[in-house]
Amino acid sequence: MSGLLSTATVTAVGLTCKAALNLGFCSVTVSGLHHLDAALAHKRRNNGQGVVTVSNHISTLDDPVTWGVLPTRYYLSSRTTRWALGASDVMFTNPIFSTFFRYGQTLETFRGKGVHQPAVDSAIQKLNQGDWVHLYGEGKINPPETYPLDERGTPRLPRFKWGVGRILMETSAPPIIIPMWLTGFNNLMPEGRAFPYKYLPRPGAKLSVTFGAPLPAEQIQAALGSFRNGTTPPVDPSSPINAQKPTGWIKDQIAQKLHPPSIGEQDLLKVRAAVTSFIHDGVQSLGRSVCGESLRP
Repeated sequence: MSGLLSTATVTAVGLTCKAALNLGFCSVTVSGLHHLDAALAHKRRNNGQGVVTVSNHISTLDDPVTWGVLPTRYYLSSRTTRWALGASDVMFTNPIFSTFFRYGQTLETFRGKGVHQPAVDSAIQKLNQGDWVHLYGEGKINPPETYPLDERGTPRLPRFKWGVGRILMETSAPPIIIPMWLTGFNNLMPEGRAFPYKYLPRPGAKLSVTFGAPLPAEQIQAALGSFRNGTTPPVDPSSPINAQKPTGWIKDQIAQKLHPPSIGEQDLLKVRAAVTSFIHDGVQSLGRSVCGESLRP
């Protein structure tokens, strides 16, 4: 029964968003959807290789309006609809919202509770089943006009949360990772408006959704390449920091690349940071191909 209710919820929301886009409430340009199509159709999903999409996060309507660009058939199966992490203090504030978002394939995430929490564990489990998980790496909404400047004065996508790195490192096999870039959604639902306008979408916004080519798994695996044995003490199995011990494909990589196969706590954190940074740069690079150096259309 819960599966049917979930499918009904996802389908209803998807069709509503698709109708809004098709009826001209706002316009949308879609590029690179074939990359997602190919990933979702890949036969390795049946052997436990998941699909991850990662995008910038510029408005409260990024999800679900973005998924209104998908073919209708996608809504009819959890295998072709995303699982997402959603903030507890925003989406799970009362029983009605909690029920709706859970059936809408949203994993309740608690801000400030770090990378070792049930939502992150659940995302890893979903990927190990070959499912699709979508991540907003920044962990919160950041409209383009608030992007920080780098040393050259060029806007830069805000840094990603380390939970991104943990999810991608601890799956059984490296997932297919597709970067995405969204534009215009901040005009559809601008931040900072007074009640009740902050809950009302603005008509006429020009949106774009761009799916990039999958990021090379080899570059993620290469994050181990700069570490040598003995740089820091290995994790003590009896220590409370045992939660930091590597699992998933990264554990296998350590066994292959390091002799003896151990890695210190600080090095493990560095690997996680390197993986997270690689994904951040992949999404940012796609954004610059869409918007130019300003990251603004």
